[in-house]
Amino acid sequence: MTVHLLKCFGAEPGGGNPALVVENDHSDETARQTYARVRNVSACVFIDRQPDGAIVLDYFYPHTRSPLCLHATLAATHILLSAPDAPESMTVTTAMRGQALRLLRSADGYLIGLAPQESPEVNVERHIPSELMGQHMHLVSPPAIVSVGSPKLLLEVADRTTLRALRPNLELIADWGGLHKVNGCYVYCSIGDNQYEGRNFNHLDPALEDSATGVAAGALALHLQQSLSLSQGHVTQQPCLIQAQYKPGEIWVGGMVQTST
Repeated sequence: MTVHLLKCFGAEPGGGNPALVVENDHSDETARQTYARVRNVSACVFIDRQPDGAIVLDYFYPHTRSPLCLHATLAATHILLSAPDAPESMTVTTAMRGQALRLLRSADGYLIGLAPQESPEVNVERHIPSELMGQHMHLVSPPAIVSVGSPKLLLEVADRTTLRALRPNLELIADWGGLHKVNGCYVYCSIGDNQYEGRNFNHLDPALEDSATGVAAGALALHLQQSLSLSQGHVTQQPCLIQAQYKPGEIWVGGMVQTST
């Protein structure tokens, strides 16, 4: 087994959301979940090479397996496409749902291309955001559930002050999400033209709050139908920046990748 620790979507050198990329592992789902829990990094992705040459990515958070994690995918993209003899692009699939992901090396780094996915139809009643966030919530726009592979409940608040002060009920978010097949809440606000800041609430441990959530950036671009820059990680003291390019029927998500020492 070969393990790489990388930081993804960092807004500056040395920063970013950590992810473990694991190669040459042949353990089962239970063992992988145990490994992710023991390592306690925000996400692990296992690269599984099939006999026919196909590549499958299998994602684990410390507390659960995930259908998709884009910061871990960005880390895997770096491993798969950075070798001197590697191609400029390739298509891989996800382990849980067989979703196709296009991986691309460009002059500015790496990009992940993916298509919009079907989202669960949930009637988000007016009181739900306030209950999940543990305080009265005044939303700027109606809540939305959107997916580019991992459905997120998107909640828009007025400003950074409100966003950064949130202390949500993480257990209730996990229970509500499990009931409705939604992978956490993403709360965001506008900070300029096509610029947003957000926070992702998915992990049960507040210390494991994501510093960058690529699937949320993709979902937000899809929801707003526009390309955007998304800042995240100020609360976790790991400032990150995610770029999401929107085209009808296609989303590209990219950012910085660095090897962690």
